[in-house]
Amino acid sequence: MRNNNFKLTTLAASLLLASGALMADDQEARAIAERLVDEHFQNSTLSREEQIEELLWFAKAAEPFRGMNIQTVAEGLTTHVYESEVLAPAFSELTGINITHNIIGEGDVVDTMQNQMQSGNSIYDGFVNDTDSIGTHIRYGTTINLTEAMANEWADYTLPTLDLDDFIGLQYGTGPDGSVFQLPTQQFANLYWFRYDWFQREDLQEQFRDIYGYDLGVPTNWTAYEDIAEFFTVHVGEIDGTKVYGHMDYGRRDPSLGWRFHDSWLSMAGMGSPGVPFGNPVDDWGIRVNEESQPVGASVSRGGATNSPASVFAMQKAVDWLRDFAPAEAQGMTFGEAGPVPAQGHIAQQIFWYTAFTADMTDPSVAVTDDEGNPLWRMAPSPTGPYWEEGMKVGYQDVGAWTFFDSTPEDRRTAAWLFAQFTVAKTTSLEKLMHGLTPIRESDIFSDQMTEMAPKLGGLVEFYRSPNESNWTPTGTNVPDYPRMAPLWWQNLAPVMSGEVTPQEGLDKLAADMDNTMNRLARANVFDSYAPVLNEERDPQYWLDQDGAPKPKLDDEMPKGTTVPYDEMMEAWMAAGTR
Repeated sequence: MRNNNFKLTTLAASLLLASGALMADDQEARAIAERLVDEHFQNSTLSREEQIEELLWFAKAAEPFRGMNIQTVAEGLTTHVYESEVLAPAFSELTGINITHNIIGEGDVVDTMQNQMQSGNSIYDGFVNDTDSIGTHIRYGTTINLTEAMANEWADYTLPTLDLDDFIGLQYGTGPDGSVFQLPTQQFANLYWFRYDWFQREDLQEQFRDIYGYDLGVPTNWTAYEDIAEFFTVHVGEIDGTKVYGHMDYGRRDPSLGWRFHDSWLSMAGMGSPGVPFGNPVDDWGIRVNEESQPVGASVSRGGATNSPASVFAMQKAVDWLRDFAPAEAQGMTFGEAGPVPAQGHIAQQIFWYTAFTADMTDPSVAVTDDEGNPLWRMAPSPTGPYWEEGMKVGYQDVGAWTFFDSTPEDRRTAAWLFAQFTVAKTTSLEKLMHGLTPIRESDIFSDQMTEMAPKLGGLVEFYRSPNESNWTPTGTNVPDYPRMAPLWWQNLAPVMSGEVTPQEGLDKLAADMDNTMNRLARANVFDSYAPVLNEERDPQYWLDQDGAPKPKLDDEMPKGTTVPYDEMMEAWMAAGTR
């Protein structure tokens, strides 16, 4: 009896010690959560106590994975550097999961992802991959279907306050059946950028009106953009003793040249079909799909539009404007080299400008801010070309999103999923937005903090609060294998930009290469679903005579230029209400 009493006493003591340890762990987790909120995450749409509770959920959910070393990867945007330098250490301290969020080149991310998908080897536990690859992820059967995972193996590891309806770009990582494959963690658009201070000068307004017969303002079509480019390059020439240019772009033979064109340049001219987020049946790459979402061709001879008259027009303008209205050195630049050039103060406008450069444009030391750091520039919707029609997407939006593969062991994948959610949770997302200016949540966009920042950001906040924002979209589900097909663009269009071949020749080769690649992949039987079934080739005129894309050549591809005053356009945006 005494022995049994001893056993009971020992058990009670053990339970008491365990309870005390749990209480101590809870207290330690709360202390860490409170300190993280106070030191790093003071800006949030949640209250301080709501933030702490959200962080405590992470600490609790992570218990089975404490001590694990997890490797994730993203490209080198400011947002992802913040994730690596601030969010990863904070998550590791809070959860005991040792996260290394690697920062590598965008091309390297795609190559490594492709390697992992093909080899079945787990290289990284989680990827931030652009949703441009959504067509790849829905077809190969190796990407984790997040909708299914959150309902099953991740049911206990999905943040109760994740609030998927709050994400502004969730549709871009969603397949045709409504399943989410990629969770956005950053996004930015390509817009029109211009020197607001120059456009407001009465002497320049009068001179422009005398030459072109309409007002200097934000161009709404490509004719007006060309007129403004010519005006500043040829007729203005110099401002304050500095040679000025009416256009900026880049043309070097480099993978980034592909981004320049497959990121919606042809669809901005009006090459594809109406439909948002992705043109249907012809998308912004010119690929046609059938009713079962199977690609049937990119060439006009198969019902596609990659080498259609609208595409030829778009490429010819890219060549002409770079040659005639941009600095000579732009021809030899890459995306990364050309991006900072407008901040140097001698560029009047840029039709294809990425809002990822916003932070670089707001530094008080650059030539395009005033003495108080206010921008002398603004961003606005890019003008659309003569083939564009109502209901089409207007431009491109990059959406980097968390992506996971079945080749990663489930426990490592789940630990990485917890970190992914940490980087987009309402506790952390607004602070990340204020650092990287790449919004993902509607609640953050309409926060008081962003209202206060808006005057310094040249129209970024107004753009994302406008219902028009949803007309800027990434590459869609029509593209069956992004890693294999994206390089075809720069390889075939670099000779066009350098003048070695004509736009028609370059686009014919591009369209043929895309068709051949899709046909080869289909024969190899590598797709789990939505495999290409190419149309038989026929006389291109057959397709040009049909309604919609591919569209026949217009008699007048350069109608009279039209512009709108920037301030008037902003008022209309704000009057339109929320998204």
